[in-house]
Amino acid sequence: MARQIAAQSPKRDFDICICSIDRLELPKSLDHLGVRLCQIEAEAAFDGMGRDQRQTVSTYLRLALPDAFANDYDRILYLDSDIFVQGGDLGALLSIDMKGRPIAAVRDNPQWRTPNRRPADLRALGLAAAPYFNAGVLLIETRPWLDSNTLGRAQTVGQTKADKLVHKDQTLLNVVFHQNWAEISPVWNWQYVQKSRLFESMADAHLVHFIGPNKPWKDPKGIFPPRFAKAIAPFVAAHFPGREAITIRPEPARNSAEMRKTLWLHYMAAPRMAHYLDRFPTDLTVHT
Repeated sequence: MARQIAAQSPKRDFDICICSIDRLELPKSLDHLGVRLCQIEAEAAFDGMGRDQRQTVSTYLRLALPDAFANDYDRILYLDSDIFVQGGDLGALLSIDMKGRPIAAVRDNPQWRTPNRRPADLRALGLAAAPYFNAGVLLIETRPWLDSNTLGRAQTVGQTKADKLVHKDQTLLNVVFHQNWAEISPVWNWQYVQKSRLFESMADAHLVHFIGPNKPWKDPKGIFPPRFAKAIAPFVAAHFPGREAITIRPEPARNSAEMRKTLWLHYMAAPRMAHYLDRFPTDLTVHT
């Protein structure tokens, strides 16, 4: 993903940072990207919060980034690592008018079609139905985030309500910023699920987010079009030759029942999807 961003933004006026709680190294063959490797010492900050095999300390790391970069950046665009960059002007996104909100994000996929849906984690915490965002892409205004003690508030919720954090860090962020965030177009976080994957090319999605356990590099059922693996496989082979090769399927698995199901889900969702997409006449439209 860092390579994709660097290639598409050769004259960028922003840094590309890869952050981890562990010390990072990149192969020399990627030195030309000018990526900043950042070890963030924040493991103790998330003690007592709900974790499992998928939600490790690294999952919560996004919550520590504004504090870690307080003296470096006015804005931070956080991206999950399972995102495929297809286009879009990230510099323009970093400069949008957030209308006084501390963060900007994209709604979580179920609310694309049912905007009044009350997510399970809001119900569990007794919060009213409200716009609910996916935490895989976050545009953060650093100073307001710090001034409102976002990390401290998230720690309090996480440590006292750990059993009710349905989506862990995403739940925390939606609680802390409940009804206080700016909504941006789904092209900046196109969550690749069965009900919306065919609309992705029609909407010209900039950032494709592979939510869930299946990924293009781990796709035993052939869920994803081969174009994603075809882009990722040679990169891994060239720069990380010691890793297991990525299997490239010649085509998605031929399962007529699954194909009919996917088409039917899209047919039924089309009116509501069109209404949702109509809310964003440009890719830089912002709602509050």
